Amino acid sequence: MTINAQNLSTLTQEKSVESDRTEDVFQEINTQKHSTQEDSSQEDSVDIAQLRTPIKVDLSPIYEFLGARTTQAWINAAIADLPLIIQDHANCEKKAAGTAMNLLFRYEFSYDLQRKLAQLIREEMLHYEQVLGIMNERGQEWEYLSAGRYAKGMLKHKRTYEPAAMVDVLIIGAFIEARSCERFAALAEVINDERLAKYYRYLLKSESRHFEDYLALAQSLSENNIDERVAFFKAVEAELISSPDTELRFHSGTPA
Repeated sequence: MTINAQNLSTLTQEKSVESDRTEDVFQEINTQKHSTQEDSSQEDSVDIAQLRTPIKVDLSPIYEFLGARTTQAWINAAIADLPLIIQDHANCEKKAAGTAMNLLFRYEFSYDLQRKLAQLIREEMLHYEQVLGIMNERGQEWEYLSAGRYAKGMLKHKRTYEPAAMVDVLIIGAFIEARSCERFAALAEVINDERLAKYYRYLLKSESRHFEDYLALAQSLSENNIDERVAFFKAVEAELISSPDTELRFHSGTPA
């Protein structure tokens, strides 16, 4: 084909357009990559000021799973003593990571279990560090807090033989995570501290899925359907949350 001046001009223009389109594509890829990295950085940031709060998290599965809702009396008591609630929250994150670490070493036969536990440990320790940062911002000193009755009240019903014991521990873990999520949501709606309320709303995204992860792991380790055990611990957990409690803790019952 003979290329005259007109054809050459047309080809040059087409090449320029193609080049512009290619550059646009690369710019879009770089923008998406930067956005993804930024989102990941925000999700993993220790600085709660950098965290992106989800617009809305559907908590209906949490409310259906739990046998009782947090009482207004507990919410009132928690608002009146936020420093205690904040520190006990830090304790809960640390204990959750420690429990998951113990399980990681004890039950090494399951790939899915090991992977989920490793992810959970990383996430719980990040939350622990974030809550420590909140305490530091508020000038709050660390004080000794005894453990409440909540976890012990469920663990005393754990079966003593394997794999049933492990199944029960995971079911109990599911209720602890679900209750944490329910209380974060309840506090976020009423506390007069927008920074803290925003952080609690941020936690809903991760906490709302943890209980399902625990249940899935529990079922994977059991040859039988676990619904009966779930129903049993649902009643136990609801009683611990609804009945009078002499100590105020993040997972305590109705203040006596």
